[in-house]
Amino acid sequence: MAVRLSDEDIELLRKPVFAHVATVMPDGTPQVTPVWIDTDGEAVLFNTAKGRVKHRNLTRNPNVAVSLTDDANPYKMLAIRGRAELIEEGADEHIDALAKKYLGVDTYPYRQPGEERVIVRITPTARAVMG
Repeated sequence: MAVRLSDEDIELLRKPVFAHVATVMPDGTPQVTPVWIDTDGEAVLFNTAKGRVKHRNLTRNPNVAVSLTDDANPYKMLAIRGRAELIEEGADEHIDALAKKYLGVDTYPYRQPGEERVIVRITPTARAVMG
């Protein structure tokens, strides 16, 4: 069952703070990656390229966890567990919007030739807050 993000959750997700995303490897062990984070007001969003470890893991197993802290108050923490959906439509525009949010530039500068981007949309099923 989906869990609603609070107004404070949304406010934190819209700040340019780094999040850590945990996915499940084929052998069942966790894999954690720092990511730029976003929200559409209902779900947690991040962006990745097809073929990366987190993309392969989420294609096989959509269970995911995300944690982030507020740079202004590192004791304010949000952790979300949920299920990921991979969305291709709008992914290039989304990574450019994240580049604007995090780097202040209009176009994502680290795009590689032939790279295909996806939006990872996480529907929260559990959340925990501290601070």
